[in-house]
Amino acid sequence: MSKPSTVKEAANERVFDVIIYANAAIIIVIVLYPLIFIVSASFSDPTRVLNGEVWLLPKSVTLDAYTNILQNEKIWTGYRNTIFYTIVGTVMNIIMTILAAYPLSRPDLPGRNAIMVFITLTMFFSGGLIPTYLLVKDLGMVDTMWALIVPGAIATYNLIVMRTYFQSSIPWELQEAAHIDGCSNWRLLFSIILPLSKPILAVMVLFYAVGHWNSFFNALIYIRNEDLHPLQLVLREILLISQSDAVDGSVGLEDKILLAESIKYAVIIVSSLPVLLMYPFVQRHFVKGVMIGSIKG
Repeated sequence: MSKPSTVKEAANERVFDVIIYANAAIIIVIVLYPLIFIVSASFSDPTRVLNGEVWLLPKSVTLDAYTNILQNEKIWTGYRNTIFYTIVGTVMNIIMTILAAYPLSRPDLPGRNAIMVFITLTMFFSGGLIPTYLLVKDLGMVDTMWALIVPGAIATYNLIVMRTYFQSSIPWELQEAAHIDGCSNWRLLFSIILPLSKPILAVMVLFYAVGHWNSFFNALIYIRNEDLHPLQLVLREILLISQSDAVDGSVGLEDKILLAESIKYAVIIVSSLPVLLMYPFVQRHFVKGVMIGSIKG
């Protein structure tokens, strides 16, 4: 009686595996195809893209869009500014988030639950755009790099995730033992807590860095000096200018429309490539950090 049951269970497991792999393949296609199409379209003849001939591989390969973008000096200024904003902003974000999350994770902090309530309220209620702009202006940060870094120094969601990680993944008994051995709070943080927190730190670095890299709205509001514009704002301006040139009715209208179509796809690649290259280096810790930081506890 057990043998037929075992054969049936094995058959059911095979069917289940086939369904899982089929679903995974469909999801991979859905996720990857738009990216593959954008890469192919950015290297293809825009006439063939507009005619719907590009489905997977590039057709009539051309580099005109990339040449047009990369010859623009503002692109390199934007890259430089964005790299600076991303590095400095992420470092400040990580430091501020650690200094807030670790004390709030300790059960011996008086009133920590009340503090967390006030912090959580900021996720749902804010002063709005105009009061925020007036505050940034009164602090003298308008048209400076700090307008893109200081107002978002801590993300409440990331703070909660990191605090949850500290609470659930680092035993309080370990911290008590370190204190008994004469370990100060600062040494405990740097010698024990942070070395055990590499997964969540990798997650926070990725979250904050991607946020800074993709940010353009704050720059649009606070930055007037073009020399301080981040890459995303520069690319936005290039795209808008190319589209406006394509409809201004001047000579070579058709060529401008085609070039604007290619630039649209090339801009996506230029802005996304650095983040895509960074992800594999933190991917090993990323899933573990997200799962532990957001589910446990």
